Amino acid sequence: MNFGGTLRLNKFACFTLIFILFLIVYWRSGSSGYPVDKTDLVNIKTLLKAAIYAAEQGGKKVAEGKNHDLNIKIKGKTLEGANDPVTDADYASHCTMYFSLKSTFPKLNIISEEHSKDDPNCQNQGKKIDIDSTPKEHRIIDHLNDEHVFMKDVTLWIDPLDATQEYTEGLYKYVTTMVCVAINGVPIVGVIHYPFTSRTYWGWETKKTSTNIPNIQHMEENKEHPRVVVSRSHPGKVSDIAKAAFGIKTTVTPAAGAGDKVMSVVNGEFDVYLHATAIKKWDLCAGNAIIKAVNGKMTTIKGKDIDYSANSAVKITDGILVTRYDHEYYLSKLPNIVATS
Repeated sequence: MNFGGTLRLNKFACFTLIFILFLIVYWRSGSSGYPVDKTDLVNIKTLLKAAIYAAEQGGKKVAEGKNHDLNIKIKGKTLEGANDPVTDADYASHCTMYFSLKSTFPKLNIISEEHSKDDPNCQNQGKKIDIDSTPKEHRIIDHLNDEHVFMKDVTLWIDPLDATQEYTEGLYKYVTTMVCVAINGVPIVGVIHYPFTSRTYWGWETKKTSTNIPNIQHMEENKEHPRVVVSRSHPGKVSDIAKAAFGIKTTVTPAAGAGDKVMSVVNGEFDVYLHATAIKKWDLCAGNAIIKAVNGKMTTIKGKDIDYSANSAVKITDGILVTRYDHEYYLSKLPNIVATS
């Protein structure tokens, strides 16, 4: 009987077991050798529920605002010379969304389109969110697995009122409020709420989407006559670019609000959302997460992913391409066109 062989096998098994136990302890300690403080962690499922709450509460402020003096101000002008307006409803929504999230998650980085650091009345608008309750139309969230991440790696991007220009014109169908959860700069969870139709869409990449997002089948023939949606208020030369890039059978439709345009691609109304001028990340992050959750894609026109880290620049100047299918195909049609535009 070969006792030597048996002894070597047992040593190897013991070494393997000890090594595995070491890895488990090391991993559970946050790879630092020290126990992880649970207050440094946050549950992504909790963030999703809080994001829905914030977007919907901000939406109530937006809907209420149309019944009052909008107090329209101009923050500046776009590169195309169009006014960039802001209203009291933008600020009211911001106060509710930003400070409800900040009250609930004090350690998180939160970036909003609007600012109100020195207004105590604004700060008092945000109430701590009951993260244990889930609206009945979103109960599917409760069946998802918990997933914890370090708070330091999370950035929340919020847009308190997307499509402000259209809001001032009474074109409410384009208006949304949006919240995005980015982890290490990658958009993971997105929420887009329509205040005037009480619709809320959400997506958690690799997990689930809200039940009102349809399953859109791929249509190969759409590449021959793509339906392209572009900005109503910041068109630039994008309509000409789209037709030159994708062919004369391309149909181009102007619409408002980046959130609405992304959702129109997610919901199958359009094949492509194309934007060729500067745009801010709070306009895009939520839609970026949702399009990824349905296996679509958002990149710059140069094909680069967008970094949503807290310390990254808020403006994107390389244009935007959003598709649910055939992203690389549409992307391949653009470089030479854009380079000469």
